[in-house]
Amino acid sequence: MRIALAIWEGRISPVFDVSRRMLILDVEEGVIIGKSRETLANDNPVIKAAKLAEIGVGTLICGAISRHVQDILATYGIRTIPFIAGNIEQVEAAYLEGNLTDASFKMPGCTVAKERIDKR
Repeated sequence: MRIALAIWEGRISPVFDVSRRMLILDVEEGVIIGKSRETLANDNPVIKAAKLAEIGVGTLICGAISRHVQDILATYGIRTIPFIAGNIEQVEAAYLEGNLTDASFKMPGCTVAKERIDKR
């Protein structure tokens, strides 16, 4: 499984819509077996979604994201886990442990995180 984290300065990027830097995790049986970085060359949401799909991303972990962009990602088969905040390493560990719903990873001021998680 390939997971993308939108990143900025060692943390989850606060707004995916304008984020271009991704940390790509290759995960098998709950263990990270590979990491790479990808820079998306364009802010156009369709181009970003197409690139993530092209490199095999199935799940995106990000900060704030507009409904429009989240819907575009969904059309490419990419599940989103939005409104996440925190240090990259801590978010990685929480994802692997199934603890991203913990309040410590919720973006400040966001109360809709659970409702906006794309369950497709």
